[in-house]
Amino acid sequence: MTQANTLETPGWGQEIRATLALAVPLAATNLLQMLIHAVDVIFIARLGDTPLAASSLGIAIFGLTLWAMTGLIGACAPLISAERGRKLHSVRDIRRTVRMGMWVSVAFGLVGMGIAFAGEPLLLASGQEPAIAAIAGDFLFVIAFAMIPMILAGVFRIFVAALGKPGYATAITLLALGTNILGNWALVFGHLGLPALGLTGSALSSVVTALAMLAAYVFVIGRDRVLRRYRIFGRWWRPEWTRLKEIMVIGTPIALTVLAEAGLFSGAALLMGRFGETELAAHTLALNLAALAFQIPFGTAQAATIRVGFHHGAGDRLEAGRAGWVAIVIGTGFMCTTALAMMLVPTLLLRVYVDPDAAANAALVGFAVQYLTLAAIFQLADGVQAVGAGALRGLQDTRVPMWIAIFSYWVPGFGMAIWLGFFTPLEGTGVWIGLATGLFFAAALLLWRWARRDGLGLTDYAPSPLPA
Repeated sequence: MTQANTLETPGWGQEIRATLALAVPLAATNLLQMLIHAVDVIFIARLGDTPLAASSLGIAIFGLTLWAMTGLIGACAPLISAERGRKLHSVRDIRRTVRMGMWVSVAFGLVGMGIAFAGEPLLLASGQEPAIAAIAGDFLFVIAFAMIPMILAGVFRIFVAALGKPGYATAITLLALGTNILGNWALVFGHLGLPALGLTGSALSSVVTALAMLAAYVFVIGRDRVLRRYRIFGRWWRPEWTRLKEIMVIGTPIALTVLAEAGLFSGAALLMGRFGETELAAHTLALNLAALAFQIPFGTAQAATIRVGFHHGAGDRLEAGRAGWVAIVIGTGFMCTTALAMMLVPTLLLRVYVDPDAAANAALVGFAVQYLTLAAIFQLADGVQAVGAGALRGLQDTRVPMWIAIFSYWVPGFGMAIWLGFFTPLEGTGVWIGLATGLFFAAALLLWRWARRDGLGLTDYAPSPLPA
């Protein structure tokens, strides 16, 4: 698999092409990653309500922990891109960043495993039924072993994407999807001569899938002529304390931002559960559709970090700004399309999950259509805040965006959700208005910070050359 270098591209047209060359495969990778989780749900759902409920609780703990750890190693993207910007063939500096990213993956992966091992006590402390908590605890004990390989694979995904080869990430995630389908089929229900392990089989399939992804990245990096010259596995035991500190300084706010946003939506689910099962189910369907749509601007945000980071490292203020604005327009433009779909054909979208024409689903579909209308409204804000944050990460600006996210999500966002949901007749609709409010605040403040980046000293280096 060979790809053209997508990093040396001055000019608006070239920047658009370069951003799309990164964003499209990264967004496809994100969608495939969601499908991997969907496969688990499809197989586990056939085991019955109890295993499905237990796995949902287990994934809530495992997924949130994994997302936070992945956010932490997300600091590698702007660092690698900046190093390439400073010197296109900066082999030694990039190797140091990846090496320390691997260290962080293993160290904090062990912390994540500890959290997963403590899953049953955590669930009991949250008031879950003991029987369900016990099953979820067993599930977490097995899937915990996927934590480190998944985080390591995240580091390698950043490495190949920042080196202009994001297609590898898409291909490897597609391989992982096939592995997970086969693993669930064989281990959950007992095929290919293997025992039927039920829920434990699904967790074991996730571990096998994570190891397969990790092995595929190691193979690709070792075989590709461009990637192997960085020798990222050479002397991996040597510490680079300065680089490790940089990763922690940049990555910790990213991890906390992820926790703040994930906590907002988890908290919203808890609020919706107070209104009834139908409202919660409708909320879940609408949010799942919104999450699928979000993978496109999320991939664009990842591309923005790489593109802006490259120009930031080169000290080119003009091109860094161009890269950020291009990504914001692309992400927002796509969200306009999905917003129109949610407003114009909501029942068609819901048909993926349920039969909208069935009388038994009338109440569920009615609530879901209401929530999708609001989801359509906040699609634009969601795209802007995601890509805006990605562009700022390219400037290695993560601390203030973290505080913007925490404030926006939890003060106007969650505060509005509680007030409208419980102190007005709006109930579930009020909760969704609260979610939209939080996202709009985050989008406005992050966009303001991006627009004011020069005045705030985020691009404090020599002036860019005048455009031709």
